[in-house]
Amino acid sequence: MNFHNLADMTGSRSSALFFATASLLAVGLVCIAIWAGWSYSISARTQRGAALYAQHCAACHGAQLEGQPNWQVADANGVLPAPPHDASGHTWHHDDAMLKDYIRRGGQAVLDELGVSMTSGMPAFGEILTDSDIAAILGFIKSTWPDRIRAIQAERNNG
Repeated sequence: MNFHNLADMTGSRSSALFFATASLLAVGLVCIAIWAGWSYSISARTQRGAALYAQHCAACHGAQLEGQPNWQVADANGVLPAPPHDASGHTWHHDDAMLKDYIRRGGQAVLDELGVSMTSGMPAFGEILTDSDIAAILGFIKSTWPDRIRAIQAERNNG
């Protein structure tokens, strides 16, 4: 083997190594870009949900999702105060379809349909909020729950 053949073999290895390294770097950068875009969209969606929650829900359910005091005790008219939407409440006990319906049609319409003898003070927001708005609000609420509770609620949605 002469010097020129050795140089050609070394150059081929260097080129192959460079190509492999450049390819891995490119794939890594693409993955980072996709992750960053996904993170931004989740963050933007959560921020939109937080803004909609503040505008339409916080007056009754609390700015920190804490609900009204004594939310499990009906008032003199038999109406239960607004419950918390944080982990201490019962929002996460329901699947998304029920929560969306409750927001869209109002609590009393849903309870009457289910045959639940309780008086709900939850107004209907179907004329005010779009399905996308409702999904954003629920996304924001869920984002505040611990992983364990999010997992339980996800099971109620069939995974």
